[in-house]
Amino acid sequence: MIRYALACDKGHGFDSWFADSSAFDKQAKRGLVTCPHCGSAKVEKAIMAPRISGARKRGAASQAAEVAPAAPLADKAPVAMISPQEQEFRAKLKELREHIVKNADDVGQKFPEEARKMHYGETEHRSIYGVASPEDARELAEEGIEFMPVPTLPDDRN
Repeated sequence: MIRYALACDKGHGFDSWFADSSAFDKQAKRGLVTCPHCGSAKVEKAIMAPRISGARKRGAASQAAEVAPAAPLADKAPVAMISPQEQEFRAKLKELREHIVKNADDVGQKFPEEARKMHYGETEHRSIYGVASPEDARELAEEGIEFMPVPTLPDDRN
């Protein structure tokens, strides 16, 4: 007997036992293997990690493959492991953002207007931050008004 981790075309994961690997192939080809969640017959084998016995267990009977639980494909999201250098860089970006928020005036949607007033000498220069559309940012740059996007990190959006 062999146990397979399976997933349907809708992303549902489940396990099932078969007499051998060819038994799965034959049953799947005939449409006999269906998803218990939605009934779909479009089922494929998911990735499985084999269980490796240590030296102590060599005399023991062989064990079936250990199957990692299959998560629904639709629920999967891209993930990344970051290096210590990237973690340090993120920490510095977060520090910069905190410094700006602490030491500058939040002018919100009025950022383009306030930046222009300072640039053209209508108001006193000070540190500000706020919101500008891509079009507003392009116009500010074309006018020679210096500004910098405030860094945001994924943590800031959660």
